[in-house]
Amino acid sequence: MATHRHYYQPSAAMHMPSKAPVPASMYPVSRLPGSPPDYSDASTTAGSRSSGGLTFSSAGGDYDYSSSASYSGVDVVDVLNDRMQNSFDPTPLDRGMAKQAQTSGHLNAKQQELLELQALAQRRLKGVRANFNEGLKTARETKRDLEWTQKRVSALKSKAEKAHPEEYRRAAKKYTYDEY
Repeated sequence: MATHRHYYQPSAAMHMPSKAPVPASMYPVSRLPGSPPDYSDASTTAGSRSSGGLTFSSAGGDYDYSSSASYSGVDVVDVLNDRMQNSFDPTPLDRGMAKQAQTSGHLNAKQQELLELQALAQRRLKGVRANFNEGLKTARETKRDLEWTQKRVSALKSKAEKAHPEEYRRAAKKYTYDEY
């Protein structure tokens, strides 16, 4: 005999929640009631595992995890925070941060000093350029004056040679100058 099975088929599409990741802020850290695990001096005990002095017992498999009577009033975050503070020494980090701040201060001071020296060098360079340009101007004027004087002396010399040739020759023998 053939049996027919009938399955329920919905007539309309059902809305399914998306599988998109949910931001962590959607699940705030909650405070769990309970007491911290017992401390043990023994590293191992029969039927239990020990980790860093905390004993997590695996014996007694019929434990009712839903009852929170033994964990009432304990803040797990505070317990973990206290343990972290007791096991972590921030002194080397504090020293490192102090050294970093000190080095950063020295670096900033040297950077400021370099900027001031650069500004001073720029001012001095500007002054030197002004002095150099003034010196070039003076040198050009002096050259122009010397050229004018040389032309004037040459003109007077040729005029004196033409006007008084005999006296000029005797004076030239007595006071000979090499011409440039």
